[in-house]
Amino acid sequence: MGETRPVPRRESPWGMPEGEHRQPKAHRCNDRAEDVIQACFEGNPFKTVPGPFKLFWQCMRSKPGEEPTEPYTYLQLDPPKREVELE
Repeated sequence: MGETRPVPRRESPWGMPEGEHRQPKAHRCNDRAEDVIQACFEGNPFKTVPGPFKLFWQCMRSKPGEEPTEPYTYLQLDPPKREVELE
């Protein structure tokens, strides 16, 4: 998961946090969650949602770097790749 997409910052009623220059990062399973949401709109949700949801659940329960690498069902994104450590 080398590339990260920027997360939009919103100003709260208390203003932007002072001295907080860390940018929030999208969660590593965000794209899996978006695939599940997209599945809700692709016909009968009882048929379209279980596959993407299973992959999202596997992603949430995996350790960083061990996310499922199966292709997304509805998103037009490349599936996540495993970062292989070469000794």
